[in-house]
Amino acid sequence: MLCAGPVQGHRANKLLAALEPEDFACLKPHLEIVNLQQGQVLCETGQPLPYAYFPHNIIISLMAVMHDGRSAEMSVFGSEGVTGLTGAAVTNQAFGRYVVQITGTASRIKIAKMHEVVSTRPAIQRQMRHFMEAQMARVLQNVACNAIHSVEARCARLILSTSHRVDQGMIPLTHEFWAERLGTQRSTISAIMKRFQAAGWVRQGRGGITITDPTALREVSCECYQRVHDVFVRLLPYTAKED
Repeated sequence: MLCAGPVQGHRANKLLAALEPEDFACLKPHLEIVNLQQGQVLCETGQPLPYAYFPHNIIISLMAVMHDGRSAEMSVFGSEGVTGLTGAAVTNQAFGRYVVQITGTASRIKIAKMHEVVSTRPAIQRQMRHFMEAQMARVLQNVACNAIHSVEARCARLILSTSHRVDQGMIPLTHEFWAERLGTQRSTISAIMKRFQAAGWVRQGRGGITITDPTALREVSCECYQRVHDVFVRLLPYTAKED
């Protein structure tokens, strides 16, 4: 669904906002702002990727979906970047399911047009390469994190990084969504959230959760939170407040 979008329009996405005016002007005519709903599937595994999405205030997850229906998050995209660049580099097929985690808006552009514009603008190419390197570092760190760190530490990290991306008091995600992203059981997430709330780190409500003690939550979070943050700040300084 097309929409008018927020006041800052396409520049609500930090990657687009970081482009020089002349480079952004080459992309702008091909961008459109769309409303995306929580749970909306943008592309299924193996299907052609029709669009690249530049999130504004939403989160898009790339999910691995198994034959038995179970799923887990492989990669995540927020206002710091763009979806579809890696998956569309050669085959133009989605490696997993792209699903919207939080309702909001994004700018989208047809993948073919995106490649066409990027190929003619060296500065945009450089910015996209920096993002892809940072995103790969995030994915690889997640592999190590999932193998080594506890679900509790990973959950704390996910809460913190999600809070930065949505830029609002309450994080509108259910235990079911947390469990799906972490590849664990809903009952496990419910037990962890109860402990976090009892400790005074978060407050749970019907619409989601609110962080009440970010310092304590950082302490229980794994080291991966800061490590990925540092990579993004080094490669993409405009993401200084991202995970």
